[in-house]
Amino acid sequence: MQKKNSHTSTRARLLVLVDESNVGSSVRTAGRGLDWLKLRDFLAGPATGRELIEMVVYAGLPPAMSIWQEERDKKNKFVQWLRSNGFMVVTKDGSPAEEGRYKANVDVMMAIDALELSVEMQPDVVILVTGDTDFAYLATMLRRRGIRVEVASVTQNLGNLLRAAANDVIDLAPLFRTFELKVPEQTPARPSRQQQPGKQRRGRFRPASRPSQTPDGR
Repeated sequence: MQKKNSHTSTRARLLVLVDESNVGSSVRTAGRGLDWLKLRDFLAGPATGRELIEMVVYAGLPPAMSIWQEERDKKNKFVQWLRSNGFMVVTKDGSPAEEGRYKANVDVMMAIDALELSVEMQPDVVILVTGDTDFAYLATMLRRRGIRVEVASVTQNLGNLLRAAANDVIDLAPLFRTFELKVPEQTPARPSRQQQPGKQRRGRFRPASRPSQTPDGR
């Protein structure tokens, strides 16, 4: 395979592609809020010695339906925050699924973009921020182009297929532990049967935590 043209910078050119749903699920499982600025600095900050070309976030949106409008507005606000902070964002409208949920699979879009951007942007390194084993073949295809591929995920949840397809794995678990704890939402206590109508006690709530540094879109 022909070598890429040399660049004036001696630092490796880096492209980061993020499966927002996958990484968001992992950090919520850890009981934390996702700090996007810390994540970017961890993967591509000055300490890495690499030159970040783009960090592209792939996010699914709730369906464009009235019952989903409130959540859709919230997700769009989150997307706008990402863009205003220098992230490139690619969105996909979801479709209704069972049990009042929706699905918005961005895997195909992310895979196609990874191949196209590798040609257009000429990265030396691509970091796939996901634990989804469906991206194993993508990792192999990028490596066949002479690109180093690293997978950033919680390693204990990472499938062997994707682990084996990448040049290296970046464990995000230690980083997640530095993120702010999320206080679970609590519902008001139900009134006792002995209480008279109109004299309900107020449910006890924990004091709200300070606002997270970055919104999580959820």
